[in-house]
Amino acid sequence: MRKKEDFIKPKEVNKPEKKKKTKEETSKSGWYFLGICLLIYLIAAVIKPESARDIIDFFLSIIIKIIPIFALIFVLLAAINYFVRPKKLLKYFGREAGAKGYLLSLIAGIISTGPIFMWYPLMNDMQKHGVSNGFLATFLYGRAVKPALLPMMIFYFGLVYTVVLTVVIGLTAIIQGIAVNIIDNQVLRKQIRSQEVEK
Repeated sequence: MRKKEDFIKPKEVNKPEKKKKTKEETSKSGWYFLGICLLIYLIAAVIKPESARDIIDFFLSIIIKIIPIFALIFVLLAAINYFVRPKKLLKYFGREAGAKGYLLSLIAGIISTGPIFMWYPLMNDMQKHGVSNGFLATFLYGRAVKPALLPMMIFYFGLVYTVVLTVVIGLTAIIQGIAVNIIDNQVLRKQIRSQEVEK
């Protein structure tokens, strides 16, 4: 006769889990990349000093241009974190904001100025507050319309061409936002289903 111990299933061996990259490791990789870039520029400066001076002058001119935009975005970040409540922000830019959210995102993208990368911290902060990814996509695409350049465009290409192109860009920006929201909702549903199955 077999004993009861013979029928006991052996304990499953836990598989070694893959270590995920921590925030500290990710931030360090950014500093490594910066260090490598600075080293390359230093070597270039030693080899060809004249080109290095031109690069420094160009870099300083860009910094001077982006400082006002950087200051504006910093003020907007501080204002959103201090004055705007997440519920109020979600009312206009949340998942259920609808057509109003797309229209406001498009207008914000059109009137925004400066380099696009300067707006990334603000967009990231708004995303953390619950702003829909589709509205962020509409904002980014809407930046293709430059109000300051419209008179020049009319001069070179004509009024009809300019109006049609501007309308097409605006509609495409909204369509892209809707597409991003649809994909985002599908991914969210799959995550909810997988969590329910695990429970």
